[in-house]
Amino acid sequence: MLLLRSMSGAPSQNGALERRLLSEQPGAPDRLLFYINRPSVIVGRNQRIEAEVDTAYCRRQGIEVFRRISGGGAVYQDYGNINYAFVCGKTDAAFMDMDFATPIRDALRAFGITATVGTRGELLAGGRKISGTAAHVMRSRILFHGTLLYRTDLRRMSRALQGDSTLRGRCIASVPAPVVNLSDLTGSSESTTSFLEKLLLFFEDRYGVETALALCETSVVAATQL
Repeated sequence: MLLLRSMSGAPSQNGALERRLLSEQPGAPDRLLFYINRPSVIVGRNQRIEAEVDTAYCRRQGIEVFRRISGGGAVYQDYGNINYAFVCGKTDAAFMDMDFATPIRDALRAFGITATVGTRGELLAGGRKISGTAAHVMRSRILFHGTLLYRTDLRRMSRALQGDSTLRGRCIASVPAPVVNLSDLTGSSESTTSFLEKLLLFFEDRYGVETALALCETSVVAATQL
């Protein structure tokens, strides 16, 4: 396992990096990537934007809207949210049997947070959502990525994700759920960046590796801005 951190806050660049890692040749090392996006809404590949997102509000607030390559629902991200992405080679096991939740749950447990897996693959703490997840499978590699709400602006999140459901048609709907920030659970005043550094140290110890800074190529756009 190679541990990577992107220093870019651009959703387009970090989406491009995920796709680049996913397109690597068979036999490439497994990767665990972390990054923090600037304020944005990332919608699933099978969703209708207007049905899930208040695009007028996002324009006024400078919140970018992008479509990702994986399915699932729309998520709001800002500097209080941490993104993680496992990019792994396929095995003989079925994708749904591969356990990507345990490493994240183990990390959270180390910081005093007990998390469980919900019916849609999300992580819950005390019945409230702390991490949404989604996946994309290619011929030889798998992308499993998720969010960690650490100090996200939940008011802006709620407002940005108020789309017009009458426009949805047969497209996939986001599933609302009660959410909570990890900082509220722990009572910590440390910054999101500081918490991310602690996560990286945990995984450095777990996998016996050092964190490498990942390069983002501005000429490669894997997420489509809308």
